[in-house]
Amino acid sequence: MADKEVRLTGRWLGGIGFTFIIALIGYGLSKVPGFDHVGQLACAIIIAIIYRQIWGYPEKIRSGIQFSAKRLLRFAIILYGLKLNIDVILHQGGWLLIRDVGTIVFAIVFTILIARLLKAEDSTLVLLLGIGTGVCGAAAIAATSSILKAKDEDTAIGAGIIALVGTVFSIAYTIIRPFIPLTALQYGIWSGVSLHEIAHVALAGAPAGPNALAMALLAKLGRVFLLVPLSFILVYWMKHKEKTKSGSEAKIEFPWFLIGFIIMSLFGSYVLGHAFTIPASMMNGISSFTSFILTMAMIGLGLNVSLKDLRTKALKPFLAMAITSVLLSVSTFFTIYR
Repeated sequence: MADKEVRLTGRWLGGIGFTFIIALIGYGLSKVPGFDHVGQLACAIIIAIIYRQIWGYPEKIRSGIQFSAKRLLRFAIILYGLKLNIDVILHQGGWLLIRDVGTIVFAIVFTILIARLLKAEDSTLVLLLGIGTGVCGAAAIAATSSILKAKDEDTAIGAGIIALVGTVFSIAYTIIRPFIPLTALQYGIWSGVSLHEIAHVALAGAPAGPNALAMALLAKLGRVFLLVPLSFILVYWMKHKEKTKSGSEAKIEFPWFLIGFIIMSLFGSYVLGHAFTIPASMMNGISSFTSFILTMAMIGLGLNVSLKDLRTKALKPFLAMAITSVLLSVSTFFTIYR
C-alpha cells in the first residue's frame, strides 16, 4: 500500500512539474524577439497543444496536471484580485464604469449574435469568448468556465484565442496611435475600454506616456471589477436555465474562489499602502508569480485540446470574437473622439 501511495504521489508531483516545465519554456520563449509581444500565456498554451497533438495526453501524470488545471487556476484567480484597486475605481473611475458596462454587454451580445449568423455550434465557447473580450481576457474565461460548466478544451482554446487576438490588437494600437486624432488621455481611455487583457492595455498604453497608461489601466480595472457581479449573474442564469430545462433546481458550483478574489481586492485596496506597505519590486514579483501560476493552469487545460475535434468547431467562434473585437474598437473610438 505504501509503495502504491508513493507512486501516486510521484505521479501527482510529476504532473505539476510537467506543467511547471512547459510554463517555464513558454516564459523563456516569450522573451525571444518576435514572441515577446505574444506573451508567456499564449506561448505556453501553444506548446501544450502541440505536445498533445504529437505525443498525446500524458495519462500517467494526469492527477498532477488536473491539480494545476483546477486548483492552481483558482489560486491564480484569487491572487489576481491584488491587481484590482477598488478604492481607485470608486473614487476616480466611477464614470468609466458606465463605459465598461457598455463594453461588456456589447462584447457578449455581439459575439453571440455574430456566432449565430455564422451558425457556430459551440455556444459555450462563444459565450466564453464574449466574456473574455468584454471583461479581462483569459482570467475572465478561467473564472467563469466552471460556472458555465465549460469543457476544459473550450476553456483552453478560448484563453489561447483571446491571448493571441488581444496581442495583435494591442500591437496594432501602438502602430496607429501617432496617426489617429486622439489626445494621450483619450487614447488611454480607448485602450482601457476596448482591449482584452491588462497586459494588452499596458502594452498599448505605455507608448502614449504615463498619464495615458494610468487612464488606460483605470478603465481596464473597472472591467475587472465587473467580473464579480457578472459571475453572480451567470450563476443565477445557469440555475434558471437548468431549472427550465429539467424542472428541478440545478446544482451550480458556487465560485468560492471569487470570494477570495474579492478579499484580496479589498486587502490590496484598503490594507496595503495604509496599514503597511510592500516594496514595488515585491508586488511586481507577486504579479509575475500570479501570471506564471495561471500559465501552469492553462497548460493543464491546453493538454485537453484536440485540434482534430476543434478544427471546425473553433473557427466560427474565433471569427465571431475577432469581428466583435473590431466592432468594439471602432465603436468605442467614435464615442471617445468628438
